[in-house]
Amino acid sequence: MNGLTTVELFCGIGGFRIAADRIGIKTIWANDFSPLACNVYRDQFGSDVLHEGDIAGLVLGIPEHDILTGGFPCQPFSAAGKKKGIRDHRGTLFQTIVDVVREKQPKHFILENVKRLLSMELGAHFATVLSALTSLGYFVEWRVLNAKHFGLAQNRERVVIVGTRVDAYELGHFQAHGKIRLMEAAHTPAGIDQILRDLSIWSIVDKHRSKFPNWGVAFGSRYVAHELNDFPEIFPRRSLLDVLEKNPGEEYDYTTQTLDRLHMNEVVDRFVNGVEIVSNQSGGARMGYTIFGANGLAPTLTASTSRHYERYKIGERYRRLSPVEYARLQGFADSHCAVVRGYDQYALLGNAVPPPMIEWVMRKVLSEPSFSPIAIRRDATQKDLFCVQ
Repeated sequence: MNGLTTVELFCGIGGFRIAADRIGIKTIWANDFSPLACNVYRDQFGSDVLHEGDIAGLVLGIPEHDILTGGFPCQPFSAAGKKKGIRDHRGTLFQTIVDVVREKQPKHFILENVKRLLSMELGAHFATVLSALTSLGYFVEWRVLNAKHFGLAQNRERVVIVGTRVDAYELGHFQAHGKIRLMEAAHTPAGIDQILRDLSIWSIVDKHRSKFPNWGVAFGSRYVAHELNDFPEIFPRRSLLDVLEKNPGEEYDYTTQTLDRLHMNEVVDRFVNGVEIVSNQSGGARMGYTIFGANGLAPTLTASTSRHYERYKIGERYRRLSPVEYARLQGFADSHCAVVRGYDQYALLGNAVPPPMIEWVMRKVLSEPSFSPIAIRRDATQKDLFCVQ
């Protein structure tokens, strides 16, 4: 796409890479610490751009690029002195992102993390992220997205954080029907900052003391956010039944001993966030004893080994999902992780970003023509921010 290039930090098995390839953006550098993830990445994309190892020793070798991407690990930040709403991110992997953005000044960055980032320590962690990224001269927009809206049969909520350098001053990439554009006169950081300060609806990041809403934009020390309840189905919704293998091996079935214990469960037969729950441990909701159905979505796939053995009632069988089914739920090809053993594929896929979701984000960030801009005026109200003119 017009010669654009991207660098992929914490690349894992290449979810961002697949999305970039699909829209013609060239990945010129990638890194991950995990040998298993790197084995998959090399098998799928070759070794030309992959740099395996600790990112701390590789930052200086990162080339100039247009878009920085990464699903950065959610690490705790320590207290940061007198700034009660801000934490110290030095020494964390998030600091690496800050360092790369500061040194390379890409036009955009696209980051992904768990939804919990918005609420950790009453929002203090996310306030730290916003403060660090906006201080580098970027507008930052975030939105909680769910894989189920992108044709994937999984209830997987993630916060996606997009940064746009100040000289590319469009906001609103994740609005369902429109884009927010700053006033045409605001061509300088100082001018833009003055506009933001004139808007009474903008709040000070450092003073935030609660969970952040699922959508918002920030610049400098200020942000505006709103809880959005509607999101369009980008692709038709699917159920777990749509992605199941026809004849998975018996190795995925549960033993008689396990089944005897599960049969003591309390029948539930209900849907929670689109996930069908057939039965649960009597008197509780312990995940390890839950039996899921196949008529709804799969629950969120994770890298946790204990979650690989979640139990499903599929027809008359009680079994766990296969690695192929994990791949389909995340939007990868069936054989994407085939170079490593099946057990390891669960964690690698559970930790990945879904390519269909990231592809949609990339297209929005690069200003898909179908977007209709709306203006932020000095007297803007909350209604102006979320309604297309």
